[in-house]
Amino acid sequence: MTLDRAVLAFAGFMILASLVLTATVSPHFVWLTAFVGANLIQSAFTGFCPAAIVMRRLGLRPGPAF
Repeated sequence: MTLDRAVLAFAGFMILASLVLTATVSPHFVWLTAFVGANLIQSAFTGFCPAAIVMRRLGLRPGPAF
């Protein structure tokens, strides 16, 4: 798995997890969904993604985006 696909999979997982937490625990978890979405938009324009930095240090090979 490349770094790009891992970042997309992690973002998708975080969005689904936050939606489940919003429905079952507290409606305030919707802010986690907003944060993940904002981070995806920001990384699309700047190329900076904190999750990509962590995953790169864990040994995932870079793809074309990161």
